[in-house]
Amino acid sequence: YIARAQSDSFAAWLANEMIAAAKEYKDITLDVFDGQADDEKENTAIENAITNKYDAIIIQPNNGEAQRPYAEKVVEAGIICITTNARIAGIEGASSVDADPYRQAAVNAEAALEQVPENGLVVVLNGPSGNFHADERRKAWQAEFFDKRPDVKILAEDIAHWNKDEAMAFMEDWTIAYGKIDAIISMNDNMAAGALEVVMDKPEYKDILSYGVDGTAEAMLLIQDGKMTSTCLQSAIDLAALNLETVHKLLTGEATQIDTDIDAPLVNKDNVDGYVEMYKARGMYD
Repeated sequence: YIARAQSDSFAAWLANEMIAAAKEYKDITLDVFDGQADDEKENTAIENAITNKYDAIIIQPNNGEAQRPYAEKVVEAGIICITTNARIAGIEGASSVDADPYRQAAVNAEAALEQVPENGLVVVLNGPSGNFHADERRKAWQAEFFDKRPDVKILAEDIAHWNKDEAMAFMEDWTIAYGKIDAIISMNDNMAAGALEVVMDKPEYKDILSYGVDGTAEAMLLIQDGKMTSTCLQSAIDLAALNLETVHKLLTGEATQIDTDIDAPLVNKDNVDGYVEMYKARGMYD
């Protein structure tokens, strides 16, 4: 399994869940490699896995189009290839396990229609350009929110590469430049959490709205504490289990091609307590 970046909270969570899920299969040994959020390093890891003749290679792309030719090399080498979180579509002979990123953002956007105040002022944090999840989530926010709420003004928008520190830096600049901000619209929880960290103790931002995707352990606590508005659960637990189930079916010949998705539930103050308990049970909180 070649992870996008262990420095990314969701990617790290998914890598840990992949390891746990693999333990359920006595006939599978899983090795994990870190792409370090660097296309060259991730592509080198894929090439090394091909050279080392793994039976299957699961790729979590850093940038789908940058990894596409290397995923194609996996298929050409006669090795089972799965792309996950996000899938690289259209590779003949490869399988995929993912979520629907458009729907993930849409469930937040639909809630925001009623929550963001009239003539609201918002900032937008995007994932890497060319990343399937980043692009589809932004499309969903455009179609399901901005196009339906022309009164809302985007004060600033930038790419923070799923990264908390980059999001913090942008938010620090934006609070200085614009002052009033009604909502943070983020394509993942990690960036939303970074932006919130900047304004968390400032009374003028006590009512700021904030939206993310992933349902990380950190985001659940922020929602429970009333600091984050909502997220969409992209369950690393479910993704990992489905990846290992898929690779097992492919390795044993039960299937030759599988493309499948997990669900996309909205998490807000009304249902967050159950998810917090789920994480506590998995030892994800001190």
